[in-house]
This record gives sequence, C-alpha cells and structure tokens, in this order.
Amino acid sequence: MTVVAVDASYTAPFLTDVVVIAPGQTTDVLLSANQPSASYYMAAHPYFSAPGVSFDNTTTTGIIVYDGATSSAPKMPVLPAFNDTPTAHKFYSNLTGLVNGSHWKPVPRKVDEHMFVTMGFGLTPCGRNATCGGPLGQRLAASMNNFSFQFPTKLSMLQAFFDNVSGIYTVDFPGQPPLVFDYTNSSNNLNRSIIMTKKSTSVKKVKYNSTVEIVMQNTALVVVENHPIHLHGFSFCVLAQGFGNYDPMNDPKKFNLVNPQVRNTIAVPVGGWAVVRFRANNPGVWLMHCHLDVHLPIGLAMAFVVENGPTPSTTLPPPPPDLPQC
Repeated sequence: MTVVAVDASYTAPFLTDVVVIAPGQTTDVLLSANQPSASYYMAAHPYFSAPGVSFDNTTTTGIIVYDGATSSAPKMPVLPAFNDTPTAHKFYSNLTGLVNGSHWKPVPRKVDEHMFVTMGFGLTPCGRNATCGGPLGQRLAASMNNFSFQFPTKLSMLQAFFDNVSGIYTVDFPGQPPLVFDYTNSSNNLNRSIIMTKKSTSVKKVKYNSTVEIVMQNTALVVVENHPIHLHGFSFCVLAQGFGNYDPMNDPKKFNLVNPQVRNTIAVPVGGWAVVRFRANNPGVWLMHCHLDVHLPIGLAMAFVVENGPTPSTTLPPPPPDLPQC
C-alpha cells in the first residue's frame, strides 16, 4: 500500500503494509494488486494503548479476489498486536508532506503564540450526598492544562463571539499548565495533589493571521493512552512527536521545518508528546478536542477564538437569516 494523503493533505508517497488511522483521521491509500493470483484478506483491528481497560478486540475483514484465482480460501495477514505502539509510531512519524504539491505551503517560521498544553484525565469533586464511581470516590473528568471543558447551554460560543455577548465563555485558557510535574510518570496517576481539575468554558484568544505553536503533552494521570486531538477550522504542520516528557532544549532540534505532514488530527503518542504549528487565518471560535467519543463529554477539549482580520473577507460573516435558534 502507498499512502498519498492524510486529512485531505498530500503526503510524499509512503510505502507500507500497515496503515494506522485514529478516530477523526482520514488516509488516502493506493493498493498495488501485484501479488500472485489468489484471494487475500484485508484485515483491521484496534490499536489500543490504555493498559487494563477493556475494549472490543475483534478483527474485521474484507476479501480481495484476483481474476483467475483458483482457491477460495483467503490468506490471512499477520496483524500487529493491539498494543503495538512501536508500529503505530513508526507509521505516524514517517509521514511527510508533499512539497510543491497542490495546496502546499511552507511552514511558518515566526511563531507568535507558544503554547504548552497538557492533556489527559483527572477528577472533579463528587459533591455532597452523592456517590461517584471514579477513582478515589470522585467524578472522572478530563482536561487540558487542568481546565476541564464544559459546553455552554445558553448560547453558542460562535454567536457570543459575533454579537460580543459576555458570560458565555472566558478568555483565560492558559498557554502553560498551572503546575509543572513529571507528566508521564505513572506513579503519579492518582496523586491527589495534581489530579483534581475544574469545569470551565475557557478559550484562548489569538489575533488573526498569527502563528500558533502547540506542544501537546500527554499525561499519565489516572491512565495513560494515545489521544487523537482534532482541531476544527485549520490544518496544522506536525513538526515532531516522541515519548516521555517534552524537552524544550533538545526536542526542537528534531523539528521538521522542511516537509512536515499536514493534517487536522494528531494521535498524541501514549506517554508522549507532539508539536504542531498553524496559522490562525480563519476568524471565529474553533474547538480543539480529543476525538475519542467518551473523552469529549468529560472535558478533554478547549477552544480558540480567532479575532477578525482587517478586511471584510477576513471577518466572520453574520449568521444566515434562517439560522435555527437554540
């Protein structure tokens, strides 16, 4: 198989016999039918990195039958183990962008907003006279930079931005975690002094056309796993990814500023980090969140508010007259 695009952005052709797709990602693959005439299974099963958590460990198959095949018994490929992180990382980290391909743009070099965002699980207080099934008897939550995102109920964030309505969200999402600790040390997974989080509807406000760089740091709180982080409204350059705690002195030396893959969803490595960079040239309110269905409702999200630009074409247009009201 040859990967030629991810998340609607062309890649340099990448030959592989394994394709890894996280929730929210898309991958364009060319299949070369160059094997001896026979029937073959194309098979897929989960990549699941969270230890000790149950999941549907089944395999789905499709059958490719060559013209003239005489045997009806398809051959089954050998699949990686469900927790084969090295294979998943090898696939993700070997993808590069197609320089000078359609829609290719060089990596922005001047960074206006540097952000370091921790992501993972946490706890919120159970509350009086309540029984909660989370660790330590508390309520399970998830957060970014210890802010557990809560969707507003009175008005959409985009409408609040357009009409300048206060009280729907706050602009205090921090560009750095409130506490520095050994993020990927599993012995901290139930450390009560760092595991508690709080619910909020917080955003990071950035100026139109500014360049934003985000270090996404996975944490081992409660349990460590791979998180597919999706950014609405933009595609970003994936500069680097690795394991352990991000090293601000040495890891920038690994940045690919020549031909990085461009996508809108990054699978942040289990117990690791990823660095992405994008130009905020799309005014409005844009969610950044984990694309695992069970993680978004418990708060693994934040939002960017991108201010209007100087011209009508760089300004958020008004809602249509028939916009349904909440």
